[in-house]
Amino acid sequence: MRVLGIDPGSRFTGWGIVDAQGSQMRLIASGVIEAGDGEFVSRMVVIGDALDVIIKQHQPDEAAVEAIFHSKNSQSALKLGHARGVALLSIGRAGLALGEYPPATVKQSVAGHGRASKEQVQKMVQMLLGRQDLYREDESDALAVALCHIQMAGSSTSRLLARMERDGASKPKARRGRKI
Repeated sequence: MRVLGIDPGSRFTGWGIVDAQGSQMRLIASGVIEAGDGEFVSRMVVIGDALDVIIKQHQPDEAAVEAIFHSKNSQSALKLGHARGVALLSIGRAGLALGEYPPATVKQSVAGHGRASKEQVQKMVQMLLGRQDLYREDESDALAVALCHIQMAGSSTSRLLARMERDGASKPKARRGRKI
């Protein structure tokens, strides 16, 4: 499974592509879309265009985005919501399955607790993907979202298979012979 993780922002949008095969995770590509300081609408176009190119180039199977969290600054929350909407539009146009995770869930899945610091998340992402140098903060956050999605997708698949096995859905049913 190839997953695109996105950490949306109106100036800097982090992204990361991770392949998962079983318990092995491999970094494919990652970076930060720098939308600049121009007009807000122009920045949204930059983000959308860049995500469209990234999706086309790397062909992810699924995508994951951090869910909106509550902010004390309503203007910041609105701008973040718009950037997130642009990301969702790119994901939707590509027809990708979408996972959305609250920040605490992302931190819990990567660092082991929901109140982990940015630095702790960054270090764990670095360790999980076997990279020596540090990622940029937005890039690291996006990769954490992708890793969270992989973990959640794996656990939900495991639960589904276990339930099917328990309920006998995976066992072939005996057929009764026809009477002649």
